[in-house]
Amino acid sequence: MNRVFPAPLLSLALWALWLLLNLSLSAGNLLFGALLGFLAPLMFASLRPQPARIRKPGVALKLFLLVGRDVVTSNLQVAWGVLHAGRKPPRSAFIKIPLDLHDAHGLAALSMICTVVPGTVWSELALDRSVLLIHVFDLDDEARFIEHFKTSYERPLMEIFQ
Repeated sequence: MNRVFPAPLLSLALWALWLLLNLSLSAGNLLFGALLGFLAPLMFASLRPQPARIRKPGVALKLFLLVGRDVVTSNLQVAWGVLHAGRKPPRSAFIKIPLDLHDAHGLAALSMICTVVPGTVWSELALDRSVLLIHVFDLDDEARFIEHFKTSYERPLMEIFQ
């Protein structure tokens, strides 16, 4: 069954998305959407990464809540920094963070966290995955930021994926 439908949920999602985008349940759209949902995962199966093994779902839930809290607080900090940039300009900086996390799924999750938290931008990952370059909107203390980043995001991801 996995050879015919390598990703059944993806197939179903593609079919539903096709119907939603066309706003039509005509026979042609139903058939073409089903064909798209069937063929696309087959054609791109070699591009899919190996399935992730989540070792500690409780840690994943805690990380999700922590990132949610950080998104809210970072939004407020960035808004405050932008509003008061005339009096006190932000101290933007690029910082290099040494990484212990090397799992592809963990690094993908880390990149999404960097993207979703305002004030941080994932800039570059070393080829050997040992150092991450991040741009920070307003940086008070580089050492404190690195420690927060590693303890809040990297270590939980290592527990989840490695």
